[in-house]
Amino acid sequence: MNQQTSTGPGTSSVVIEPELKYYRVRTEIETILSGLEEGDAVPSERELAARFTVARETVRQALRDLLVEGRIERRGRGTVVASPKLVQPLSIRSYTEGALSAGRVPSRKVVTFERMSADDGLATELGIEVGDSVVHLERVLFADGEKIGLESTFLPDSRFGEMLDAFDATTSLYAAIRSIGVVFASATERIETVLASPREATLVESTTSMPMLLLHRTSVDPDGVPIERVRSLYRGDRIAFLTTLRE
Repeated sequence: MNQQTSTGPGTSSVVIEPELKYYRVRTEIETILSGLEEGDAVPSERELAARFTVARETVRQALRDLLVEGRIERRGRGTVVASPKLVQPLSIRSYTEGALSAGRVPSRKVVTFERMSADDGLATELGIEVGDSVVHLERVLFADGEKIGLESTFLPDSRFGEMLDAFDATTSLYAAIRSIGVVFASATERIETVLASPREATLVESTTSMPMLLLHRTSVDPDGVPIERVRSLYRGDRIAFLTTLRE
């Protein structure tokens, strides 16, 4: 495609850039992927560069885009067609409930289960005093055996300590909270895009250059009393969120 220049009375020249070479290559790779099944091997960078007569860096950039979008994934030393992203509804439900509703098998691995003192920010969000005891539960989240996120939950020890002392941290926390009669009435949630720290990337088997979806949630009961403060970090290549908007 050649560059074109558009001019008009009283205007300066505008250069219409040619289609990026890597984007053309990406489109060609997408055509290849459409003919493959989940788990099938993707041709190597060397093969693709030779097929499209481009530099390997051009192929690498196209593959990087598809990796971020979750179309492909690294497996060992190779690249394969990825499974579909887990689509989670934005609602007052646990990760377990959301994954099950999507037909996936949820599981968790405990990283941290401790008591700590609330700082100013945590005390405000949980409606407690600075220095009060808080239970911190950090877990890696899995879907069908694949690591997709890292969740940190903070709960007032005075309200949930006894329940948590007997809690199996590999099971649903929301189910345990509801079992003692606590009702989730509403939640405030903020979503943003971030990059993982080296520790977080290692825990979810990702990289520090892979975009992550960060969710901050504070849930309250029908009386407006805070139940939890949650920080959930999800792999942007393995999960998406869905919500229904009504006027």
